[in-house]
Amino acid sequence: SLKMASDSPESLMTLCTDFCLRNLEGTLCYLLDNETLRLHPDIFLPSEICDKLVNEYVELVKTDSIFEPHESFFTLFSDPRSTRLARIHLREQIVQDQDLEAIRKQDLVELYLTNCEKLTAKSLQTLVSFSHTLISLSLFGCCNIFYEEENPGGCEDDCLVNPTRQVLVKDFTFEGFSRLRFLNLGRLIEGVNVETLLRPLASLAALDLSGIQLNDVGFLTQWKDSLVSLVLYNMDLSEEHIQVIAQLHKLRHLDISRDHLSSYYKFKLTRRVLNLFVENLVNLTSLDISGHTMLENCTIPSMEEKMGQTSIEPAKSSIAPFRGLKRPLQFLGLFETSLCRLTHIPAYKVSGDKNEEQVLNAIEAYTEHRPEITSRAINLLFDIARIERCSQLLRALQLVITALKCHKDDKNIQVTGSAALFYLTNSEYRMEQSVKLRRQVIQVVLNGMESYQEVTVQRNCCLTLCNFSIPEELEFQYRRVNELLLNILNQSRQDESIQRIAVHLCNALVCQVDNDHKEAVGKMGFVMTMLKLIQKKLADKTCDQVMEFSWSALWNITDETPDNCEMFLNYSGMKLFLECLKEFPEKQELHRNMLGLLGNVAEVKELRPQLMTSQFISVFSNLLESKADGIEVSYNACGVLSHIMFDGPEAWGICEPHREEVVKRMWAAIQSWDINSRRNINYRSFEPILRLLPQGISPVSQHWATWALYNLVSVYPDKYCPLLIKEGGIPLLKDMIKMASARQETKEMAR
Repeated sequence: SLKMASDSPESLMTLCTDFCLRNLEGTLCYLLDNETLRLHPDIFLPSEICDKLVNEYVELVKTDSIFEPHESFFTLFSDPRSTRLARIHLREQIVQDQDLEAIRKQDLVELYLTNCEKLTAKSLQTLVSFSHTLISLSLFGCCNIFYEEENPGGCEDDCLVNPTRQVLVKDFTFEGFSRLRFLNLGRLIEGVNVETLLRPLASLAALDLSGIQLNDVGFLTQWKDSLVSLVLYNMDLSEEHIQVIAQLHKLRHLDISRDHLSSYYKFKLTRRVLNLFVENLVNLTSLDISGHTMLENCTIPSMEEKMGQTSIEPAKSSIAPFRGLKRPLQFLGLFETSLCRLTHIPAYKVSGDKNEEQVLNAIEAYTEHRPEITSRAINLLFDIARIERCSQLLRALQLVITALKCHKDDKNIQVTGSAALFYLTNSEYRMEQSVKLRRQVIQVVLNGMESYQEVTVQRNCCLTLCNFSIPEELEFQYRRVNELLLNILNQSRQDESIQRIAVHLCNALVCQVDNDHKEAVGKMGFVMTMLKLIQKKLADKTCDQVMEFSWSALWNITDETPDNCEMFLNYSGMKLFLECLKEFPEKQELHRNMLGLLGNVAEVKELRPQLMTSQFISVFSNLLESKADGIEVSYNACGVLSHIMFDGPEAWGICEPHREEVVKRMWAAIQSWDINSRRNINYRSFEPILRLLPQGISPVSQHWATWALYNLVSVYPDKYCPLLIKEGGIPLLKDMIKMASARQETKEMAR
């Protein structure tokens, strides 16, 4: 019943369902008294649509953190005259007693309740309303459904301590469920009498009693002419059990597998037991004996075993008892047994740990109900993806995504699954993955980051995100991914490696994106977070990647975004700039990033007065002589001063240094740069440079702007010539050549 991650485009049905669920009010419903959802009176929906609405709703609540559940959602399906339900699959905490109660008038044919721990015995009573139509029922992991709350009467004091006592319901049976054929009671709580519960059922076809301990299963023979599937996973077996199973001659699927780590089992499999199954269960097409220890050797001599081409013909089987099979099995579960490593296994599909195919079969078979086994299988896949090359990449990815979605709260699966995803999405597999599949990976990675503050999961998830093109591939979850990363960086205790990756991702996310994205991220506290990280590093006197990335991220997020520039100044950014300059005089990369950021601040006219102090102007003037990172630091310092000069002499509100002296140093710096310098800078727009051209108040600023344009269009013509033309640079340059105030060398360069 698990919905597999798919790689094909969504059907129109799925797209419409998804849209309606996300916009219930605008489509199927209206709000009554501003709180209760009601179906529009003229809407009539068949079961094909209603089933999908309910099942997709459960999936969305479970896997999409942005999706808001509605308390009154199930009441939309309370009246079979307007909505019909037939087959629904409900999971986990999403479902409560009142939700089932709301749909009790529906004629359900199939009802799967998986791990619905909030359901109590009230829901057992609701099940009776479906008794005349129900064919399939699963109560797997509904551990409280046989408990009702009893309030001991008249005990004032005790009631305060223990207001409700949980009492086991003993009298419920499947009396009246005349059509029920498929039943899953996996992980049923102890104390319920299974035999009494099931006795009224006339002809069962499939029964799952996973994780239930029964010493006597003799009652199963009452369905020996109808039972085709029996699952006894983790039931401690005995000779009596085996004798009963051997009488169920119609069985096509038998699962007696176990988790070999869970507890001590006395039972051991023998050659005789396997022979008994092969001789008596002649219709068997699927058998699972995973996790069992063989008491004796069931294999043929090793010389014979190694011979010939690998075969699935029973006659050549390496497992001796299976030579008696009439035809190969469709499925044989041998996970965590020694038998899976043999050469000739008479089955089309085998679960085991020998190779990729067997491991993927194991993940596929056990994901829904056996996370404890699945996490070990995914761990094996992780090793395969890490050491060898995955040959069934698409299938592996789909299975891991499905497991991570299904077990969002299972720590082991989140750790192993997120680690496997890192290797399955790296660049060598890139060509084989569609946009849709890569988006699904991003969704489950972000789910993992949201649900787990655990270091390993966080690190795996961040590393996996590094396999994507940023920001392009993360654009569809832009807000969410930024919020999660800032959340990681704002934690007081920090794992060094996660911090480094998260800052790197933050930096990449604000590089080359639209200004509205930058503004949104600024409002989330991005500037503050980066400054805090810088502050911490300064206190430790360390200038590492985190320090450099943080300044780089600030440089990116302030680009043409005045609000973020203002935040930088308001949160004492200039103080940190000076301290970093003093503490790390030799760190060229750091100087370049800091000056690039200040260039952005200086482009904002309203903020420039804050840069107009003797201290800052002296620092910028001294950096004009810097040889750090080629010309970059000197170039950016000159850019900052060019914007300040552009405000004219009257804005120069300081005595020291003199304006003329700084102008002189600027001319000297520009003349010292090599016009063919290759650049460590990326312009999305020339607008801030172009505005320095049509003015006569500061010829040196005009010269810096012209030099910048000349250098960029001559070294990178393909990229920057179109930008210059597009932004109207040509007429501005032509006009400037005619200006009397412009210096001769500036005009030459402009020409």
